[in-house]
Amino acid sequence: MTVLEIQKSGSRIDVRLNRPDKRNALNSEIIKTLTELFENLDSDSGVKVIVLSGNGKDFSSGADLESVRKIADSSFEDNLSDASELLRLFIAIRRCPVPVIAMVRGKALAGGCGLATACDLVIASDDAMFGYPEVNIGFVPAMVSAITRRNLSEKRAFELLTLGNLFDSRTALEFGLINKVVGSEDLEDATTLIAERFTKLPKGAVTSTKSLLYSIDGMGFEDSLKLGAEVNAKVRMTEECKRGIERFLKKD
Repeated sequence: MTVLEIQKSGSRIDVRLNRPDKRNALNSEIIKTLTELFENLDSDSGVKVIVLSGNGKDFSSGADLESVRKIADSSFEDNLSDASELLRLFIAIRRCPVPVIAMVRGKALAGGCGLATACDLVIASDDAMFGYPEVNIGFVPAMVSAITRRNLSEKRAFELLTLGNLFDSRTALEFGLINKVVGSEDLEDATTLIAERFTKLPKGAVTSTKSLLYSIDGMGFEDSLKLGAEVNAKVRMTEECKRGIERFLKKD
């Protein structure tokens, strides 16, 4: 059985974690395969959006037991190498040239919560649960902190990362960690509605906007504006933009 199910339909790719008997726990094979998918997506391909979900009841319960067992017996170098695999995945999602939508039902915990929130948009069912329970076993929600802190205030991030409590999708929405909550029976339709919107938008404009948004994360105000001006000027020179302006002016 493959750890991922991948289906392409038009300009959309659906990727499903496929370890339902393990609650889609993350192992090195899943992480490696996902990373390669995002890293190798050709920016010139016809793909405009990726939807990531999990088969079975849960999105992902985090690291699998075998991975956890290895931690105590591994050297610092081995643990760093192992952790770097997840780091590479999070970076690959951020650098992926098209929007990545997480469709979450059931539990998204620890690294699974990090995986969902590393995506550009998160649509969750009303019975979904999120959380960073790592501290309960003396572990640290380390790399997911970079994602959580960029989505939440410092006080809220501290609360979620250090208490280790689980919280429902309504709470996650209230905090600003996810984008939308719908009934479980409406989850796929609601996700498809957003995915289809991306398939109809000019890909270059969306790609440039995603890249710009994440590039200004660590920049000061003036540097952000300067980068925005450069991106603005470059996009104006593209055929996509020129055709869009022509269509816009014809409407007038």
